[in-house]
Amino acid sequence: MEISAKNKIIQDLLPQQFGKPGKIWVSILLLFCAVGMYAYYRQLTKGLVVTGLRDYVSWGIYISNFVFFVAISLVGSLITAVLRLSDVHWSTPLTRIAEIIAVSAITFASLIIIVDMGRPERFYNLFIHGRLQSPIMWDVIVITTYFFVSILLLYFPLLPDLAILIKLKGKTTSWLDRLYHFLGSFWKNTTEQINISNKAVNILSITIIPVAFAIHTVTSWLFATTYRPGWDSTNFGAYFISGAFLVGAGGVIVAMYVFRKSYKLENYITDAHFDKMGKVLVLLALLYLYFNVNEFLVPAFKMKKSEEEHLLGLFTGEFAILFWFAITTAMIIPIIILLFKGGRKPLPAFIAGVLVVIGSWFKRYLIVTPTLLHPFLPMRDVPANYRHYFPSWEEWAIAMGSLAGAMLVITFFARIFPIIPIQETITETEELAHEKV
Repeated sequence: MEISAKNKIIQDLLPQQFGKPGKIWVSILLLFCAVGMYAYYRQLTKGLVVTGLRDYVSWGIYISNFVFFVAISLVGSLITAVLRLSDVHWSTPLTRIAEIIAVSAITFASLIIIVDMGRPERFYNLFIHGRLQSPIMWDVIVITTYFFVSILLLYFPLLPDLAILIKLKGKTTSWLDRLYHFLGSFWKNTTEQINISNKAVNILSITIIPVAFAIHTVTSWLFATTYRPGWDSTNFGAYFISGAFLVGAGGVIVAMYVFRKSYKLENYITDAHFDKMGKVLVLLALLYLYFNVNEFLVPAFKMKKSEEEHLLGLFTGEFAILFWFAITTAMIIPIIILLFKGGRKPLPAFIAGVLVVIGSWFKRYLIVTPTLLHPFLPMRDVPANYRHYFPSWEEWAIAMGSLAGAMLVITFFARIFPIIPIQETITETEELAHEKV
């Protein structure tokens, strides 16, 4: 491979400083985070009374956000592990995007759980008095494991790129030079180090798949082991996993488009990547649609009295608009767009990805709230506001702040580190050139 071609790849994929649009974007995210922190301060000082949470709806928008973050984090195992182990080389430019989405999402999933607690200072009791019989304890274990495995899967492939960045000392700011040196000065790119790193990445890729399945299965068990209409289902594990794959793939397509446009990466994130990811998204949307049919059709056929009110509330009642909006935007419209080759071009694929992400968030909200408002034992002699739930402005601010925080992590990562693996791209380009010769 010619030196000039190699240098061009390095130059194209180096982290770039924020321009004016980037600074505006960061300012907006920081504003959302600041408002969210103020709202949480009010919740800490005044208690959960500032929220719309009551005796019946005790989870609400916070747990909806938690389930959404846990779902979108599965993309790390889909892109990095499944496609890497399948020897799918076209996914190389997407692996780091997927991993940073996974790490930021699982981080804020953990934080939003603490926000949901009325007394976060008692969090230590989970470790002192934790019981393995509780799915909550399993959730803590698998989330922690998934977080550290994702961090390592992000870090190990980054080491060769850190060596490249260290050699460019003086072309970046001093604090970045120190950060690169701290994280990767030990990497000498020797054959032994490369072999150890490749072996470690393969082991982690194999490990993260069952851990990823476990985290979404255990999260589904938090619902399924609670005796409520709509949650009393043996389908929940597969239902959650298929939905997580869908929203994760949708999130990657959105990030692909944004980074491609912002950093001029058309030569690396090509139309072919959108075409292939579009096909993956169609498959996952059809799979999730199948599990949705299973989830609602079986109890609809049985129509037990306890389930009737819950289903009617979703199909034709107070949640019907949200329910059909979520089904349509998360599955039906993206399938229609992406089934056609023209729909798998970058812009329509991006629109389909945005629809999937938005619809999937509302789908998580509908998993949590309607069920809590339709318990097996009817509500009697309770205040009128206990029969309905709408988040307070504090809840909206905290939820939006957490989403902004996750995007802020991704934004700053892309500013500090290459969002597309440099060394892997160089290696694959050399191998392709060799094959042509």
